[in-house]
Amino acid sequence: MFLSQLLLPGGGRGVALREGDAAHLVPGAESTRDLAQAAIAAGRGLAEEAAGRGRGAPVDLVQALAEGRVLPPVDHPDPAHLHLTGTGLTHLGSAATRDAMHGAPDAGELTDSMKMFRMGLEGGKPRPGEAGVQPEWFYKGNGHAAVAPGAPLASPAFALDAGEEPEIAGLYLIGPDGTPLRLGFALGNEFSDHVTERGNYLWLAHSKLRPASFGPEMLLGALPRHVEGSSRILRDGATLWERPFLSGEANMSHSIANLEHHHFKYALFRQPGDVHVHFFGTATLSFADGVHARPGDVFQIEAPALGLPLRNPLVQMPNDAAPVAVATL
Repeated sequence: MFLSQLLLPGGGRGVALREGDAAHLVPGAESTRDLAQAAIAAGRGLAEEAAGRGRGAPVDLVQALAEGRVLPPVDHPDPAHLHLTGTGLTHLGSAATRDAMHGAPDAGELTDSMKMFRMGLEGGKPRPGEAGVQPEWFYKGNGHAAVAPGAPLASPAFALDAGEEPEIAGLYLIGPDGTPLRLGFALGNEFSDHVTERGNYLWLAHSKLRPASFGPEMLLGALPRHVEGSSRILRDGATLWERPFLSGEANMSHSIANLEHHHFKYALFRQPGDVHVHFFGTATLSFADGVHARPGDVFQIEAPALGLPLRNPLVQMPNDAAPVAVATL
């Protein structure tokens, strides 16, 4: 069962529920967040709330995507209250990808990436009720950096690279009592600047402050332990690069619960009404294969278990060479 948000042809917004090949509007729902809050108030799950409202008008999601009417599967009316964050070195094979980016260490030494990866292997999947080792964590931005499926991912003029990261993201709403409530899971493109990151580990924070896209649909319920997908770059309509990617806990060095704990352990991230989109990491990058995307290329990420494919073209922001000047008030 999948949920998505879209703009309606006649104006306004709607939420679509898809089971199998058929999708329909959820009556009385203009946003996933409002639908989730109604579920909380009624004391039931999000899937039960959506299905219990009956069937509205049928929806052709493929056509809506082609017309640019599909929104991210969850958002917030105040973008400052949507948080985009993520974790790295969480997947089997991710350390090798990272090491390939940063070069080999001296003989007999481990890179910091490999040390953290090994920590995850040894302590990233604790027993229920226990906290494991904390992962690498990063901040990407707020709702202003969330890009709708099909919309362009804009690389800043000062960026040194514009690379895709095919990931699964957890989507959350903080309940009235401060409890993080998982709404579901979605495909994500955790768009990053890998040349900047490669220049110095301490520039990782800079490299992650980029837009990101997720959706088009949100999977309700549990994430499969094994997820298979593909990531590709299209240039002039032809496939420039393509690789399979694996996700789900069977292919990860951390459990989802452990990654969630180490994000939501901060009270800052448990403010009632806020929305969180948290990217769980990847081990597959075109950059690791020496590929550099350019404006006009299209990123396409798909995994059937997560719904319809996520596509976004790449654009480059214009260069305004002057540095940002801060005025005195």
